[in-house]
Amino acid sequence: MDFRTEKDTMGEVRVPADKLWGAQTQRSYQNFRIGDVKMPSEIISAFAQLKKACACVNGMSGRISEEKAKLIMQSCDEILAGELSDNFPLSVFQTGSGTQSNMNVNEVIANRGNSVAGERLLHPNDDVNACQSSNDTFPTAMNIAAVTVIENKLFPAIDKLINAFKNLENDNPDVIKTGRTHLQDATPVKFSQEVSGWRGLLENSRDMTELSLSKLRKLAIGGTAVGTGLNAPIDFDKKVCQELSALLDTLFIPDENKFRALTGKEAFVFAHGALKALAANLMKIANDIRWLSSGPRCGLGELNIPENEPGSSIMPGKVNPTQCEAVTMVAVQVMGNDTAIGIAASQGNFELNVFMPVCAYNFLQSVNLLADAMNSFCDNCVSGITVNEDKMKDYLDRSLMLVTCLTPKIGYDKAAEAAKYAHKNGLTLREAVLSLGLLSEEEYTQAVDPAKMV
Repeated sequence: MDFRTEKDTMGEVRVPADKLWGAQTQRSYQNFRIGDVKMPSEIISAFAQLKKACACVNGMSGRISEEKAKLIMQSCDEILAGELSDNFPLSVFQTGSGTQSNMNVNEVIANRGNSVAGERLLHPNDDVNACQSSNDTFPTAMNIAAVTVIENKLFPAIDKLINAFKNLENDNPDVIKTGRTHLQDATPVKFSQEVSGWRGLLENSRDMTELSLSKLRKLAIGGTAVGTGLNAPIDFDKKVCQELSALLDTLFIPDENKFRALTGKEAFVFAHGALKALAANLMKIANDIRWLSSGPRCGLGELNIPENEPGSSIMPGKVNPTQCEAVTMVAVQVMGNDTAIGIAASQGNFELNVFMPVCAYNFLQSVNLLADAMNSFCDNCVSGITVNEDKMKDYLDRSLMLVTCLTPKIGYDKAAEAAKYAHKNGLTLREAVLSLGLLSEEEYTQAVDPAKMV
């Protein structure tokens, strides 16, 4: 491998000749060989958008020349296009401020811009990082990444799954089945009503996640090292946020308290709380569907789900609810991530939180896993669900909880007596009520109508 020599304030470092990073990136690459988890691509893209916005503002203000601003912006566009993706090798488990990833981006932008210019015009600190500090750029990039991945990936996946459940409701408007509470028989419910509950869980989770975005839209940029804004001109934060809002077509505003913005990560705890709620709701939905489709002969068997792949290496013909299982595993991972994020957010010592990379990594992993899981669940399970009406009717006809509608006529105690008598003697509810002489057959027929109970 060929190398070139790069310099920083600590001296000379050998860097692979085919890479655009510089000395500080190389030092981090060598010093933090921890795991194989790299800084998420969403953070790199967010940095590119941020550096582009800062260059635009600095160019217009005269802080850097127009030529330098254009070179920086061009390099940022190449990063966003994925053309320089092999130049960001750093581990998540690095400095807790994310300084080395900020410098990684600065060095790649500077070296790429200098390559285009054919001379060393750009300095990674003086030009690309002008009016900035890692302490305000990394938290800003975190927020940008969080907002954009939620809006562009999570919300479309939630909406897609919501629509799939709407279709399932509309396809089965009048199917009545036995309700279940405490895993025991309960009063009747329409299948479409049960599905509307699943849909409502997703809609509520979406609303809560949307609510959390308002806090993530507040950016730390302009706070520089400790929140005082040293070396950043007045209104730099406002102008950068205006540029970012235009670039990404979504609102970003300056955090009015930069001291809080640099050290506090409660917005991530709050937003991830909504993601955890979504995970909990997905766990419930997936479990309901796999229980209702259990069988095919010795389970509940009320639903038919798509048969996507063989389920056993030893039992021929077995098919399992694998999409449901994948969703529930994702839910468990998200719940674990929530713990990591909460602990990371609690470590904002003095003027800076130094658990930001792991916080960002876990948050983005949760969003991506949830979005991918919902898309897979929708395409490979929910969209192909069909109803076993015969099985639902059989359970409904044998349900003892139809007795609930008789309590206005015969009272709670006699209704309970009838249900227990039927269960003990293997009778239908009708047979039990008639045998005990509680109602005539005509009275029973008029009183017990599942369609009137839903």
